[in-house]
Amino acid sequence: MIVVFGSINVDLTVPVTALPKPGETVLGPGYQMVPGGKGANQALAASRAGAKVAMVGRVGRDSFADVALSEMQAGGVDLTRVERDEHPTGCAFICVDSSGQNQIVLATGANATALERQVPDEWLTPGTLVVMQMEVWPAQNWALVARASARGARVLLNAAPAAPIPGIALAALDWLIVNETEAVAVAAGLGLGRLEARAAAAAIAGAADITCIVTLGGEGALAFEPKRSWQIGAMDISPIDTTAAGDAFVGAFAAGMVGGAELPEAIHLAAVAGGLACLTRGAQTSLPHQAEIKARLSEIAPPRQLDY
Repeated sequence: MIVVFGSINVDLTVPVTALPKPGETVLGPGYQMVPGGKGANQALAASRAGAKVAMVGRVGRDSFADVALSEMQAGGVDLTRVERDEHPTGCAFICVDSSGQNQIVLATGANATALERQVPDEWLTPGTLVVMQMEVWPAQNWALVARASARGARVLLNAAPAAPIPGIALAALDWLIVNETEAVAVAAGLGLGRLEARAAAAAIAGAADITCIVTLGGEGALAFEPKRSWQIGAMDISPIDTTAAGDAFVGAFAAGMVGGAELPEAIHLAAVAGGLACLTRGAQTSLPHQAEIKARLSEIAPPRQLDY
């Protein structure tokens, strides 16, 4: 079972010719309102990739709440631990340019009131994989990391957006997934120096004795275990919208690991899922299903082990 503790949003997405510069107004032909939030995206991604998933978080009592939960509900995600309160449902404002790159502003809303106590103890077992991100209050994440680890559950943190991670929490993780910017920020926050992304991810894995995976966009991904590392490429595609590519990667990776895959196999699934998510506009609308992922595995060579 996968338990996702994290953000639940509505995304308002506007296609633009070019992303706005400071002080600049750009025009878009219209907008799309779809469910989003890193937590919700990763929960749905894992469910579509074949895992049993429960989502834990907060939404408001407003009209956006039903929109935010709609795709997860349709996708079979357990929502019994999603609570509602007086704060508005989180909302992300997203511009996507003609090359598929995006610019995002997030209004946190009810996500700031999500509490780790919403996750029941009986869900935290050795058969559970807990997935978290950084769009809820950090102290709640670290409390859940400690409780999940103490009860034998495995823990995956996607450090997005980048923020400081206490050393004791980092060491309790099984996997840390970061992009290049996040890898550099996490390593610097740990006092490991201002390293480039690959060196930063390797340093994090060694310092915390965990597996650190750094996604590299069109160059694929690298996974650093304490004593070995793996490299995988990316699909040869022309991206339409990269908004939820990282969430598709995380969700498919988690589904692979909870399904009994070895690390290289889970990375392979994740890389394909991330690539497929770039081919459709929107966040949750772009997340691929298990059959799609498996059908296109041959488009990326399996991970190769590197000399450490």
